[in-house]
Amino acid sequence: MGENKIVDLIQRYDVAAPRYTSYPTVPCWDGQGWNSDNWNHHVRSRFAVSSSQGISLYIHLPFCESLCTYCGCNTRITKNHGVEEPYIDTVLAEWKLYRNCLGVGEIPIAELHLGGGTPTFFSPHQLRRLVEGLLAGSKVIAGASFSFEAHPANTTVDHLQTLFDVGFKRLSLGIQDFDPEVQRLINRRQTDADVRRVMEDARRIGYTSINFDLIYGLPLQSPKTVRETMTKALAMRPDRISFYSYAHVPWMRPGQRHYTEADLPTGSAKLELYHLGKRMIGQAGYRDVGMDHFALPEDPLCLAADGGSLHRNFMGYTDRYTPLLIGLGVSAISDSWTAFAQNAKSVEAYQALVREGKLPVFKGHVLTDIDLQIRKHILNIMCRGFTLLDMPSAQAAKTIRRLTPLFEDGLAIWDGTAIRATKTGFSFLRNICMAFDERLHNKQQSKPLFSKAV
Repeated sequence: MGENKIVDLIQRYDVAAPRYTSYPTVPCWDGQGWNSDNWNHHVRSRFAVSSSQGISLYIHLPFCESLCTYCGCNTRITKNHGVEEPYIDTVLAEWKLYRNCLGVGEIPIAELHLGGGTPTFFSPHQLRRLVEGLLAGSKVIAGASFSFEAHPANTTVDHLQTLFDVGFKRLSLGIQDFDPEVQRLINRRQTDADVRRVMEDARRIGYTSINFDLIYGLPLQSPKTVRETMTKALAMRPDRISFYSYAHVPWMRPGQRHYTEADLPTGSAKLELYHLGKRMIGQAGYRDVGMDHFALPEDPLCLAADGGSLHRNFMGYTDRYTPLLIGLGVSAISDSWTAFAQNAKSVEAYQALVREGKLPVFKGHVLTDIDLQIRKHILNIMCRGFTLLDMPSAQAAKTIRRLTPLFEDGLAIWDGTAIRATKTGFSFLRNICMAFDERLHNKQQSKPLFSKAV
């Protein structure tokens, strides 16, 4: 497909679109039939039928010493490290509430991920205390995956060694861009020497999978800066690379108002950055794994994609499916497959609820039969690039009608049984998924909810 055709496609399909780490997406949760007692029931029911697969634990550690202006995460900016101990005490108390809810002895754990915020804001001692507290009375299943996010500028060898000693083998480094001027504007400062130091220490200690997070579409980025960033990143040979589109949502994240729309590459200029980075990643031997993710052929994420076990949840792409994901910490989201729940969004409200002996959930969604069916199709598209269209004829007809422009533009094909993304269509997976998204099409929106699709 020619470059002019690609530019035309990006102009037509660069619309506000969900990232589909869940379905329904959080802005479309309706809350019908959901309350904290009902949530407890969904957790117990899912654990009862799927405990042999183990559960996933996501821990949200929100603190950062400074604000990265591009960031869309729930963070708390402070240089006061006195917040570490009481916050971890609260997370462990919340975990105890879930253990009481499940009412069993050993809880099998298949995945444990520390996200943020900046998990390496916390001292190695506090991180050890957190993880040992979570694992006490639990059973780590064979082949479990423990991973954490890290800021290269503040990650020490003690952080790496301490977390390795309690079971962590995977590390994700938030880099975004190496260019000093881009870093200055997004207030995310680390040098390639910082990243190389962390990489070398992690490899020496024994980490088996290291991911780099990189972003295209940031203010002041150009083909030159992206080429230089990608050259430095690829020279370090991480096992995985996440190459995300910057999500510009200043109405939700006021920190993004530190720069203006004029500073951002958009349209064909942004597309050029994406194609440049993706081409360099591919030429270096990495393979596409779902949307925006790339891995070396021998990495477990690639092997999962080849074997059909690739999954996507609130932690992103993962090499396994666990039916129950429990999120601990402020604003963390949990998923029982049949229902979602989100924790209170402020540290103070979260800690107050836990002190009262209550699970700190404040909203959620119970999936209907139609939700579950659509969720399956969206996951299939996001993880495998195709799905069998086994749905009622009226609903199938609506979906096909919405997909018709994508068929005509060569982004997807329909053979009468399955919907399949084409090679070009893999850059437009979010747009394909939108055709299945009944709640998005039915919801009347008074303001933007999502970032652009590309």
